[in-house]
Amino acid sequence: MIKVLFVCLGNICRSPSAEAVFNTLIEKNGLGSELQCDSAGTAAYHAGEPADYRMRLFAKKRGYQLTSISRPFNPKVDFDSFDNIIGMDSQNVRDLKTMARNKTDRKKIFLMTDFCFTDKYDSVPDPYYGSDADFGLVLDILEDACAGLIRKLHQS
Repeated sequence: MIKVLFVCLGNICRSPSAEAVFNTLIEKNGLGSELQCDSAGTAAYHAGEPADYRMRLFAKKRGYQLTSISRPFNPKVDFDSFDNIIGMDSQNVRDLKTMARNKTDRKKIFLMTDFCFTDKYDSVPDPYYGSDADFGLVLDILEDACAGLIRKLHQS
């Protein structure tokens, strides 16, 4: 079983959306016995809260259910529990690398857009203070990146 953890800042927009998109692809491709995922945030601003209502609304329009509850990234547990820890932007990746305990932890950290089929974006932008279009863009990028990640992990 390969375990993936998606990480953004507050764990209420991007990373729970990545979790939902990835879980949908796992189910669609019959990979439930091979892949598993979760999400977390580098900050505990929204710990215990559901995903942002706007993100849930946009995700629902595309057939995704954001059911996860926000939690902070726990370096003492998460580096040992997950094989791949994927930050949504370069700041998330830097924060994760700062929390890494050793070289083994750092090797597990990736940038979400590294898995995109297109080179159009270098990060998944935070839509929290943005417009409605920003929430749709997040899902566009995540659909592309999650499909690429599924392909990479399934081929491993």
